Amino acid sequence: MKKIIFSLIFIVFIVASYAQVGSMFSNPSFAKPDFSFTSLFNPNILTMNHSVSFFSGMDSSKNGGMFGEAILFFDKKLAENFKYYRKQGMQLHSKMRYLSSQFAVMLTDELWRKNAAHANKMAKVLYEKVKKIPEITVTQKVETNGIFAIIPEDIIEKLQSEYFFYIWDEAKSEVRWMTSFDTTENDIANFVDKLINLLRKTLINSKVI
Repeated sequence: MKKIIFSLIFIVFIVASYAQVGSMFSNPSFAKPDFSFTSLFNPNILTMNHSVSFFSGMDSSKNGGMFGEAILFFDKKLAENFKYYRKQGMQLHSKMRYLSSQFAVMLTDELWRKNAAHANKMAKVLYEKVKKIPEITVTQKVETNGIFAIIPEDIIEKLQSEYFFYIWDEAKSEVRWMTSFDTTENDIANFVDKLINLLRKTLINSKVI
């Protein structure tokens, strides 16, 4: 029982910290020549030797799928009745084979990794562009597909009218920009152009005042 409780606590930490498992494992620190999808399922690697019994967090919707999440059991005995727990928790979808087919495709030819690596690459492209803008301060090291940046408060709402993103810390005017499997360099160029135009208009208005 203690092992299961600890596992659940550890899983919450993993899912909260790495909602996009693909992006995490596509980080250069994981992308070693001898790394393969098989090693992803190695309990010693994935659970950091903490006796975790199962792992939840292989989310398809954040890496090119429609929706659905894979749960990996390292202790097969715990999986025996899980289908009933899933149903009791109202998480049993009709026609599960359609959801499962997404994972069959994603796990073929490392598609999951290619999608995630692309998202990470686009984040780097965005970072290289915005770091040159004096009014923008990137607050965190860019290691996956997210950029945290402090931008002038008065342009946030205007920027959000055309591009969806969250305000991360209102007190600091810090926002979070995310790239994905389908982000293009043209998308980033357009976003940065809009950002620069808003900053220029704000500067001009402040001088007029």
